[in-house]
Amino acid sequence: MFDPKACQDMTQLRLQIDQIDRALVALLADRAAHIDRAIDLKPGEGLPARIEARVEDVLARVQSEAALQGMDPDLARAIWIQLIEWSIAREERILGTGKDTKT
Repeated sequence: MFDPKACQDMTQLRLQIDQIDRALVALLADRAAHIDRAIDLKPGEGLPARIEARVEDVLARVQSEAALQGMDPDLARAIWIQLIEWSIAREERILGTGKDTKT
C-alpha cells in the first residue's frame, strides 16, 4: 500500500482499496478468533459476556485512536459498537447472559 495521492487513476486507487479491504477482513477475523478465546476464558474467571465498563473503555480508546489517525471518531465508534455487540451476542449464545460482576 502507498499514499493514495500517488495513485494516478481510479484503477490504481481501487486496487489499493481492495488490498486494504482484504487486510481489514484479516484483522477482523483475528479479532473474532480472540473473542472465541474469551468465550473459553471468561467462565473460569467468573466473567459475563457483557461488561459495560470494558465496552466503554474500548469505545473511548477507539475514538481516541481514530482522532490520532485522522479518522472521524464518531464513525469509528459506530463501527466498533457493531463489532462489540456482535461479539457480545456471540459470547452470550454460549455463555448465557449475566450481571456485570467484574470489570
